[in-house]
Amino acid sequence: MTRTVDTVRESRWSQALRVTGLFDAPDTPGASALDAPARLAARLLRAPAALVALADGDRLVCLGATGPAGRWTGRDLAPHPPFRWILAADAPLAVTDVRADARLGGMSAVDGLEPRACAAFPLRAPDGEVLGVLCVLDVRPRGWDPRGLHLAGEVARSAEEQLAARLDEGRARLAAARLGTVLERSLDAFVSIDAAGTVTAWNPAAERLFGHSADEAVGRPVDELIVPRRFRPRLRDELDRVRRAGPPYPSGRRIELTAVDRTGRERPVEMALRVRTEQGEPVLHAFVRDIGHRVATRRRLEQERRFLTALMDSLDAGVVACDSDGTVVLVNQTLREIEPASRSGAGSPSPEELRKGDWNALYELYDSDGRTPLRPEEVPLARALRGERVDGCEVTARVTGTGTDLRRYLVNARPIEAADGRCLGAVAAIHDITERHRAELLRTAQEAVARVLAEAASSGQVAAGVTAAVAGTLGWTCGEYWQVDPDETVIRRLGLWVRPGRDLDALVRDEPDVFPRGGGLAGTVWVSARRAWIPDLAADPLDFTRKPAVLRVGLRAAMGLPVSSGRRVLGVLTFFADTVQEADDDLAAMLDGVCAHMGRYLEHRRSHELAVALDAERRHLDRIVAQIDDYVWTVEVTADGTVHPVYLDSDSSVVFGGRLPAGADAGAVMAELVHPDDRESFAAFHAAIADARPARLECRIIGLDGVTRWVWIRARPRREGDRLLVDGITSDVTERRRLAEQRELLLARWQEQVRRLRELDRMKDELVALVSHELRSPIGAIRGYASLLLDDPELSTEQRAFTDVIDRKSAHLQRLVDDLLDLARLDAGRIALEPRPVALDGLVRQAVDDHRPAATAKRLAVRAEAAAGLWVRADPVRLRQVLDNLLSNAVKYTPDGGEVIVIARPGDGIGDGGGGDDDGSENGNGGNSGDGGGNDSGNGSGNDSGNGSGSDSGNGSGSGSEDGRGGTVTVTVADTGIGIPAEQYPRLFGRFFRASTAVESGIKGTGLGLAITRAIVEAHGGTITASPREGGGTVFTLRLPSAGPPRGETP
Repeated sequence: MTRTVDTVRESRWSQALRVTGLFDAPDTPGASALDAPARLAARLLRAPAALVALADGDRLVCLGATGPAGRWTGRDLAPHPPFRWILAADAPLAVTDVRADARLGGMSAVDGLEPRACAAFPLRAPDGEVLGVLCVLDVRPRGWDPRGLHLAGEVARSAEEQLAARLDEGRARLAAARLGTVLERSLDAFVSIDAAGTVTAWNPAAERLFGHSADEAVGRPVDELIVPRRFRPRLRDELDRVRRAGPPYPSGRRIELTAVDRTGRERPVEMALRVRTEQGEPVLHAFVRDIGHRVATRRRLEQERRFLTALMDSLDAGVVACDSDGTVVLVNQTLREIEPASRSGAGSPSPEELRKGDWNALYELYDSDGRTPLRPEEVPLARALRGERVDGCEVTARVTGTGTDLRRYLVNARPIEAADGRCLGAVAAIHDITERHRAELLRTAQEAVARVLAEAASSGQVAAGVTAAVAGTLGWTCGEYWQVDPDETVIRRLGLWVRPGRDLDALVRDEPDVFPRGGGLAGTVWVSARRAWIPDLAADPLDFTRKPAVLRVGLRAAMGLPVSSGRRVLGVLTFFADTVQEADDDLAAMLDGVCAHMGRYLEHRRSHELAVALDAERRHLDRIVAQIDDYVWTVEVTADGTVHPVYLDSDSSVVFGGRLPAGADAGAVMAELVHPDDRESFAAFHAAIADARPARLECRIIGLDGVTRWVWIRARPRREGDRLLVDGITSDVTERRRLAEQRELLLARWQEQVRRLRELDRMKDELVALVSHELRSPIGAIRGYASLLLDDPELSTEQRAFTDVIDRKSAHLQRLVDDLLDLARLDAGRIALEPRPVALDGLVRQAVDDHRPAATAKRLAVRAEAAAGLWVRADPVRLRQVLDNLLSNAVKYTPDGGEVIVIARPGDGIGDGGGGDDDGSENGNGGNSGDGGGNDSGNGSGNDSGNGSGSDSGNGSGSGSEDGRGGTVTVTVADTGIGIPAEQYPRLFGRFFRASTAVESGIKGTGLGLAITRAIVEAHGGTITASPREGGGTVFTLRLPSAGPPRGETP
């Protein structure tokens, strides 16, 4: 596919070639300088024709040719597309047959020449841009010799060098033309001189500036034209030095000097001098500009600058200005004299440091709170440079030499803008408002303290409020109020304020809030009663209890102020700061005033609170006194014995039958009311209290209503300073005296009745013992005869039944008599016990096995759990009697299919089951009378009739263990029986008592078994209790002192 090129691209070198006259070559062949390359190329490639064509704008002009192509010289080949394509190809080209080459599409005949073969070479400028083409043509198709193509390419390179020379010439001509135009149109005068100082060039601006025409100036010495006479020798010397050593300063430098015009008038000019060497001699070219207006303006500006500087330096406010780049261009004297803390001792910053404008690093700028550092973009001058209008911005800075490190400034800043809105820079005015701010803070703090004192309802609120008001307003980190205790032994923290966001828990939580005298900073100030201001805690030698803890949390400065009333210190205000705080006399004086005001207020408040409390206590006392029938009083006894009332109960009629005279001598009034028979006792009572001794008196008085009453007076003296006060209570005890007399009478009657009842009880016991003893013999005889009759085989069935009834009833009577005798002996303490170590586990299992048949008959489950090695010191017979009583009751009162559990264990073990309701029925002791004959085997004194003939029982024989262990053994008997009503448990162990459940069940008994059981257990030093079993039944718990095994036996 054939690619077409519509136009010839304009070359930027065309103008340079054009000014050399290359495109003006004659149209005749052989006259052009580019014919030679065409001829040489045609000869090397043995071609009949060749041409050189260069681009000129949109034309492709043939500027050199040979052979038949010579007729094309001077013609534009651009209308022929193949030539345009060859130019645009930008590469060597060799075509053997143009008709067969799709790229060229065939070349048409031009002036009778029809090319059939073509070899083309681009011609380039020094920068590589294609300027034209060297084209070799043949009228017949042919192949091209590579060596010939190479040599033709070298010819093209030679043509390029020829064109390069032309281009250099063209550029020089263009530059000279442009320079001439510039010089002609320049507003600055242009003067050229040679090494001798002769003018060689003089443009129109020079004519206008100096008044000499170019014709007049060129060829004349320059010093005669424009140099004042006084400077001409110097000019000649400078020219000689230039010829010898070159210019004394860089070429092109602008210098200001004085020139003279045609009229002789001197004027300031600015000259830019450039020195060049031409043909071995220096040539000087100078642009000269009239700067009279500039100098006048500069002089005016300098005057204005001096005026402005004097004005700025006279201001109390600091002023700083910067240009559009942020470079500081103006700093007045006030601001320059401020010495940053970062340069402490090094003086004020240098102009260079100020011009850098790094105010944050130089002055340590902070926000108005004095703690938050300002970022560079937050500095008011930087904000104004960004176009912001800054009004009333408060900043703080650390400076030295001002009495305090931290100074406060009010800054107003504005952008400086040109008429067209361009930013020219910014300016800031800085006002030192430290003193004004401090005065405002002091006034604010005083107002806050006054407000707290006016609104506080208690001393605690005053302490907290004043601490917060002072510390918060003055910017301290922490404030405390410590109050001296009334006894003046310790000082206690009552108020605390910590700046929000500051963590002082380690100091507040871990350090004490009570100090003795001299302890902590508060205790130190309390003892000295003087203000303490510590600017730097780390460097100050003063030591106090909390100082290490204060430094650990980052606090640097401290202050303590006593709060006094007169010479008495009531408390101490302490304040702490995170930074070093130099002493400030104004602040200290203000705080002294606050402390004095606070001291007066606290003293007044304390007096008011005491008065209110006293009034409240008096009202409270009146309310209490009003609720009692006693007469409460307080009197003062003077040195002469006169009694003056201090506090008297409002109602004296209760005791005295009327209102006592107001203001009278209370002692004299009482002396008149006392019954004549008791006046001697009252005089002794009065003498005791006058001697400051407590006294009591019970006497009669004749009341104001004429009624005689018994009164009981109690008095306790106390001293308050030099005063002797007596607090007392007088009670009307008339009714009590009457009741006491009646009580004594009734007591005497009761004691007589008790004596008689005891006598009757003794007689009853003797009668019972006598009757029981007398009944034992006949009952024994009856049982003996009944036994003989039952042994008689001839006895009829009916007789045998009657005899069996006699035997059973007599046995029942014998058991009843035995129980009565046991009770009598136990009550009298005459029952004989034979204590010895007893293995409780064996005894329990033996008792359970003996009652198992009776239990089996009722289908009862009987279970015994007895720990091995349980020893008690007891009478085994009596202890077995106790177990038999409890087991007999459990079996008797448990319905068929029930359960009985006996557990023996050390300590206070409680059975997990309930037991039969121990209703107090007789135990039917199987081992006792009934099958042991008539000898009362369970009592150990078969023939003891209860008349005292038996040996002493030795009660308490089980009260201690043999080996001194002193422990206890617990036996529980639990059943699932009929139970006992809860309200009947307290009466269960009483004589002849039977539970209602037992009576209602129709189970017979005497009500003596449990009474005997308890008597035996208590005789052994133990206890027995009964309680309901969970789920039904009763639990009996027996506790006995434990004992060790007999000597020689392993436990």
